[in-house]
Amino acid sequence: MAQDPNPDHDRIKRSRNMVMALALGGFVILVYFISIAKMG
Repeated sequence: MAQDPNPDHDRIKRSRNMVMALALGGFVILVYFISIAKMG
């Protein structure tokens, strides 16, 4: 488990993490607005 032979691997992993973070944030915002709409 030394150096990864694929130099793009880190970039792909970082972009996938970014997409996951954005999806999670969007989901949280969606739930937040839905709960406010139900209360209102």
